[in-house]
Amino acid sequence: MEDAARVLVLDGPNLNMLGVRDKQLHGNKSCSELVGFIKQKGKQEGIFVRVSQSNCEGRLVTAIQRAKGRFDAIILNAAYTFTSIAILDALKAVDLPVVEVHLTDIGSRKDFRRFSYVALYAEKVIVGKGFEGYAEALEYLSNKCGSP
Repeated sequence: MEDAARVLVLDGPNLNMLGVRDKQLHGNKSCSELVGFIKQKGKQEGIFVRVSQSNCEGRLVTAIQRAKGRFDAIILNAAYTFTSIAILDALKAVDLPVVEVHLTDIGSRKDFRRFSYVALYAEKVIVGKGFEGYAEALEYLSNKCGSP
């Protein structure tokens, strides 16, 4: 996969608790199962995928900044999308294609989840499709980025 497109997948707060917290909403599958799913789908699409999770806004901003020149696109699933202008600014600064993914349908949840700063910049927003949302994002980026 030396010539493969490179996609950074960033998962934010509490995704490390998948399969443990709020199972009715997020299901029984774990974070490690999600990472395996993403990597397998990336391989199928011919994309090199790096997956990282952090509960810290600053670490996500740093990871976004470090993506410039190393990755061709970013997939982001972070609760901070509802509150973080810093993440929005970092995404704009690196000027990479971004797909925002949420496992649940954020529009049907609490009012504060209905606005996303990241959506102001993201090329595509995928909600409510569980793990398959990441597959859709990778397919989209495969078609967009292809091989560099």
